[in-house]
Amino acid sequence: MSDGISDGAEDVVGVLTERIEARFGMSMGQLKAAVAAAPTANPDATDVVKWHGLLAEAQAVLDRAEDDLLASLDTQPSEVDDPVMGLAHRVNVAVTARDGRAQVVRWLLDPDAPGKKDLAAERLARLRPRTGPAVQTSAPHRPTGTPAPASAGRAGRSVR
Repeated sequence: MSDGISDGAEDVVGVLTERIEARFGMSMGQLKAAVAAAPTANPDATDVVKWHGLLAEAQAVLDRAEDDLLASLDTQPSEVDDPVMGLAHRVNVAVTARDGRAQVVRWLLDPDAPGKKDLAAERLARLRPRTGPAVQTSAPHRPTGTPAPASAGRAGRSVR
């Protein structure tokens, strides 16, 4: 890969953690604390912390899957049976999940990434979660003596 993470990189999480810390000018622990204290203050930081957590989780799953596969291979005779092939498949799935999450983190860290400065970026910005409700959620004030309208759920029912 051209961004300094080779295909055989053991420490994908470590490399991306360093990039995150350099980008935001603080340790990952400090960044997590800042995002927890004010999640809406910096949406970019919030996204990066979320995806970094997902990446670290995927790396842990991959490490466990690799350990399980190696343990099975140590006790396996020369031919690989179906349970061991299942473990190998689990490792492949874990690698794919980890790599996908790493790509998201790299995309979040790259200000010039495709889709960040064009129509797609505007659409993405509209998908960001709102900080409050989009419409009024409380009932409007009614003058005293005005009957409340019948609920929509009861309007279609027959009277017994």
